[in-house]
Amino acid sequence: MIKGILIDFGGTIDSDGIHWFNAFQAAYALVADIPEPLLWDAYVHTERTLGRNPVIKPDYTFFKTLQIKIALQTEYLQLHGIIVTAQDTILDTCYNKVVKHITTVSKPVLERLSVQYPMVLVTNFYGNMHTVLAEFGLDHLFKEVVESAVVGVRKPDPQIFRLGVAALGLQPQETLMIGDSQEKDILPAQSIGCHTIQITASNPLEGYLKSIGAN
Repeated sequence: MIKGILIDFGGTIDSDGIHWFNAFQAAYALVADIPEPLLWDAYVHTERTLGRNPVIKPDYTFFKTLQIKIALQTEYLQLHGIIVTAQDTILDTCYNKVVKHITTVSKPVLERLSVQYPMVLVTNFYGNMHTVLAEFGLDHLFKEVVESAVVGVRKPDPQIFRLGVAALGLQPQETLMIGDSQEKDILPAQSIGCHTIQITASNPLEGYLKSIGAN
């Protein structure tokens, strides 16, 4: 029997199964013709840069985080011969999609889940997740946040899920992990005994409410 829920943020709450590279790719396509392999390299370079360096501060919003990511991506692209001048268009496109999705889809679903289950957020993020949750009006829905930059453990290390289970005060077999990544969410959570649900663009979070008994 499920007594508590662990849930991912990036690719799950903010986009319902759409990988962030694909979200960036769609936004860049509005303003520039960038080869996919080069844009992927820019995306990976940016994530690694942010993972190594404390660029993102605890009080930075999601909007500010996206702004920094896009600046790093376009700097990388410029070094490889592509100048992107419409950064604001890319930023607004990405951010507005997240706002719309969280407001119309994720927040109502999470509110329904929180009535029946204690929830803990388990996420690879930059140390500003509490600010981000407050930005989107989600901060009251989670018992605790287990964030990689804060706890010093990153997915797919199963230890980050053990921390989430401990925060719920439950046993792994009493918890459900909801995430979008098979490698980073589903398999490591299963390895410690959690039940799991993988959401994708074609199988979004809302569709699973009845399957876990949420009214």
